[in-house]
Amino acid sequence: MKTLMDGYARFRKGYWRRHQRRFSALARDGQAPPAMVIACADSRVAPEMIFDCAPGEIFVVRNVSNLVPPYAPDTGNHGTSAALEFAVTALAVRSIVVLGHSQCGGIRALMRGPHGGHGDFIESWMAIARPARTLVCNAPDAADADFETLCTRCEHASIRVSLANLMTFPWIASRVEAGTLSLSGAHFNVETGKVEVIA
Repeated sequence: MKTLMDGYARFRKGYWRRHQRRFSALARDGQAPPAMVIACADSRVAPEMIFDCAPGEIFVVRNVSNLVPPYAPDTGNHGTSAALEFAVTALAVRSIVVLGHSQCGGIRALMRGPHGGHGDFIESWMAIARPARTLVCNAPDAADADFETLCTRCEHASIRVSLANLMTFPWIASRVEAGTLSLSGAHFNVETGKVEVIA
C-alpha cells in the first residue's frame, strides 16, 4: 500500500496539477470517450500509456487475455458484456479496439491445454479462446513451430475470436452495419513497444 500511496503523492504533485482543468471539466460535463479498448489485465499493458491518452479519451475494460465472450443475456455475472453495453449504448463510443499483447499468460495456459479443472475461474474463462487454439494447432505447419511461435499466433487468433464475438451483440452489430461503430484488433509487443494492427 505504501508504494501505491507514494505514487498517489506523485500523481497529485505532477499529473493532477497538469491536467486539473481537464478533470474538472470531466467532473462537470461527464465523460464522452470516442473509443473503447478491451485490454488484458496484465500489468505491463496499460492502454492509456500505450496510446498516450489524456483522461476521458478512452473507455477501458481489462480482463484476463483481453477476451470478449459471446452475447449471453442471462443471470450470470458478465463484467465485460456490461462494460460493452454501457460504452456502446450509453456513451455511444465510435470505435472498439481489442488490444492483445505478447507473452500473454492466459494464452500460454490455453496453449498448454487443460489442467484438470484446477482453479475456479481461469480455465472456464479461457475457454472463450478455444477456437483460436484449435485454429493454431490445426494449421499445416503447427508441428514444425515452437511453443513461443504458437503462442504468438494464438494471441493474434484470439483477438479475431473476440472481434467475431463482438458481432454477436445485436446493439454492436446494428451499429457496425450502420457505419456508426468500427471494430479493430491490435497486438502490443511488450519487449519492442510496437503495436501491430490485426484487423
